[in-house]
Amino acid sequence: MQIFTNQSLRAKPHIAVFSSTKVGNFVVTTPLLRGLKEKYPDCTLDFFGSETTKDFEIHCPYIDWRFSIYTQRPDFLDALAQAVRQRQELAGIYDLAINCDGFSEINLVMISAIRPTYIAGVALSLDFRDKLKVENHPIHKILLDKDWNSKEFLHRHQDILQSNYISEIFCRVAYIETDFYKLELPSQEPNFSVPDVLIHATATRPAKMWPAFYWQQVIKWCESQGLTIGLIGSHPQAQQTLYNAGHTEEYLLETTNIIDFRGKTSLIELAGAFRHTRVCISVDSGPLHIAAAVGCPTLAIFGNDADGDGASPLRLWASRQPHVKLTISEFKCTLCQENAFKNKECLLDNHPCMAFLSPESVVNQLNNILANQLSVNQI
Repeated sequence: MQIFTNQSLRAKPHIAVFSSTKVGNFVVTTPLLRGLKEKYPDCTLDFFGSETTKDFEIHCPYIDWRFSIYTQRPDFLDALAQAVRQRQELAGIYDLAINCDGFSEINLVMISAIRPTYIAGVALSLDFRDKLKVENHPIHKILLDKDWNSKEFLHRHQDILQSNYISEIFCRVAYIETDFYKLELPSQEPNFSVPDVLIHATATRPAKMWPAFYWQQVIKWCESQGLTIGLIGSHPQAQQTLYNAGHTEEYLLETTNIIDFRGKTSLIELAGAFRHTRVCISVDSGPLHIAAAVGCPTLAIFGNDADGDGASPLRLWASRQPHVKLTISEFKCTLCQENAFKNKECLLDNHPCMAFLSPESVVNQLNNILANQLSVNQI
C-alpha cells in the first residue's frame, strides 16, 4: 500500500472513491469521477458514499457500484465485509483508492482496510496506528497543507493548482486532468409545478445564514414582480434539528406568499426542479451545489467580501460556473478563516458579515439575472 504518485495501473483497474455524507461533497466529486473514466476507460469504479446522496450515486453514469458507509443499518459491518469481498472477487484487488474527505474517521479506516495498491488522499498506515506518510512530492504537499481556502495556499501551490476549488484539488491529488469546474448531476421530474424562484435559507452552520427580515424583503420584491416563489429544504422537523431553521422559515411562510415545498422532493427530484425554475437563491448549503451542477441560474448568498473573506470558505467551495453569481458583503472579517470555519455561530455580535449584505444588493443581482433571461428569450 503506497501513496499514489501517478504510477501505472494494471489493465482494467479496480478503483474505489470514498466520499462524504454531505450533498456538496458528492457534487464537487463528479469531475473526479468523470476524469477517472476518461483516464481509465476500462476501469471498474466503486463508490463508498451515503444514504443521503444514494439516488445521485445510483444514477451517476461513472459509478459502476456503490455502497453506503454513512448509514444506520444494523448489519453494516457484515454487509460491508461481504460487499467488499464480492467486489474483489469480481474485479480484483483495489488498484487505487481515493479519499475525498480526509476529516472523516470512517474514510480513514476504510480506505486502508480495503488494502489498495495505491492511495490518493489521507489514509492510515497498515496497522491503523498513524497517518500514512505522504511522499515528498509536490502534489502530495497539498495534503499536508492545513489551509486550502486561503490566497496563500494557492500561492504556495501555484505550480500545480489553477484555483483553490475543491474539485480541482480532488483531481490533482489523484493526477486527473479534466474540466475541474464542470459539475454533473442526474435529475428526475418533480411532481409539482415549479415556481419561478426557489429559495433555501438554512444551513448546518448558523454563521452562514442570512437574516429572516432580509429574506422577507427579497420575497416581497419577487411578489411585486409577479413571480412565484417556493421554499425548499428537508422536512420541517429536520430543518429545525439539522439546519438551524429556528423561526426563519415559519416567519417567511407567515408573512409572505412563499409556497412550502420542504420535504416534498428527493434530492434527485430537487435537481429536476432546479432545471425548471428561473433562479435559485440559496445560502452556502447542499441545494446551492445541486442548483449549480444542473445549470440553474443561481444567486449564492455568501457573507464574504470582495476579497473572498467572510463566513464561508468561498475560495474552496464556491462554484466557478458562469451561471452562479456570488453576493458581496460590505463587512471585512477573517475570524471564521482564522478558526478554520469550525465555529458554528458568528464570533461577533449582530452577525455583521451577513448584516452588511443588504437585501437591496441581492434584489439588484436578482433583477439582473431575470433581465438577462428576458433579453436572451427575446433574441
